[in-house]
Amino acid sequence: MNLLLEWAPLIVFFAGFKLLGIYWATAALMIACLLQLVVHRLRTGEFKTMHIITTVVAVGLGSATLLLHDSRFIQWKPTVLLALAAAAFLGSMFVGKQPFARRMLESAFNEPLNVSPGAWSLINCLWAGWLALLAIANIFVARNFDERIWVNFKVFGITAAMLIFMVPQVFWLSSKTKSAQSDPG
Repeated sequence: MNLLLEWAPLIVFFAGFKLLGIYWATAALMIACLLQLVVHRLRTGEFKTMHIITTVVAVGLGSATLLLHDSRFIQWKPTVLLALAAAAFLGSMFVGKQPFARRMLESAFNEPLNVSPGAWSLINCLWAGWLALLAIANIFVARNFDERIWVNFKVFGITAAMLIFMVPQVFWLSSKTKSAQSDPG
């Protein structure tokens, strides 16, 4: 259920685009983001920061798209969100006790990880760079290719790129758990 809630706005946008076009998809995305925010609040009693940021960006750029009838605004949404995330990763190296990559990835494991602070800083910088690269790639695709190609890139390309980037880290970090360290094999 949580996974469906997280992916709902993207699924709604994609379906809306395939069925009715970019403007209906944009309106549906705005509504889906607002509903996601409310449903998460009702289920957990709190708002999720990423949902708030995504909703503000989607509603802001979506409104500009619909009012000005110009799809370029909604095409900036992934770039804005990815750039904000890259900035958050970089900023976390100077604010807070741990880099954001460590907070994010360590929470996915039930056991403590044996990873040096330097390695966490490197992973954090890699995340910031990867997100910045995807932000640039999104605008490149939006400006140089057909709208259908951009939508497919946004939905499948960015998602696949994130998984390809994340999976090796998860496997490497799995080998750094305390139980993996104590296993003689």
